[in-house]
Amino acid sequence: MPTELLERIGRDPHYLELTRKRSRLAWVLTAIMLAVYYGFILLIAFAPDVLRQRIGDGATTLGFPLGIGVILTAILLTGIYVWKANGEYDRLTARLHEKVGGGQP
Repeated sequence: MPTELLERIGRDPHYLELTRKRSRLAWVLTAIMLAVYYGFILLIAFAPDVLRQRIGDGATTLGFPLGIGVILTAILLTGIYVWKANGEYDRLTARLHEKVGGGQP
């Protein structure tokens, strides 16, 4: 890609908006996932008795649904990012391509 085109893209307000929004969302989702994951690990390390508590009369303990919750949280946060990327970020990228004239997105 020519240097002139890269410089035009780097100065474009649509590009700056896109990178700012995408970066902010990525950091927020990362912080949430790290808090959930490390919270679960800290619970395992410092309060294993909480995870050993049985749910009802069966053999299932509280640790199992909490572990599944960590996995489901990761799936949910990934879905949120994909939803934003396929919606708002794709619209911003299309506007950038129209304005800068870099060809097809």
